Amino acid sequence: MSKSFIEQVHYIRIPVKDLEQSAGWYRDVLGLQLLTGTDDPFAIIKVNEGPFLLILVPTDDETFSHFTINNESAFSIGFTSPELSKFHQHLINNQVKVEDIQEDNGHAYFHFYDPNGNKLQAHW
Repeated sequence: MSKSFIEQVHYIRIPVKDLEQSAGWYRDVLGLQLLTGTDDPFAIIKVNEGPFLLILVPTDDETFSHFTINNESAFSIGFTSPELSKFHQHLINNQVKVEDIQEDNGHAYFHFYDPNGNKLQAHW
């Protein structure tokens, strides 16, 4: 197939236990824009100026947005941050579970977890 019918990724759904608490965390700690809660119920989070959305979906199931490789958790959502060290410290100051900053061939990154245990990555 030479042409794709897909233009871009529009959103990713993230499972959460407490919708209101989680929406507040993504807004207040990560600084993302909470667009709306819906009647479904979902919370729609806008990632800055791009078209990309995070949809928080409440569930009582023991499930996460990340997966495992060789029984080790692997993130599925990566954020870019031009001020990686400051962002890392900001998360620590907000009692977020965060791993140390790593370097790999000039690429710096770290992993952190939302209040529901979803593993996320920030890199630059």
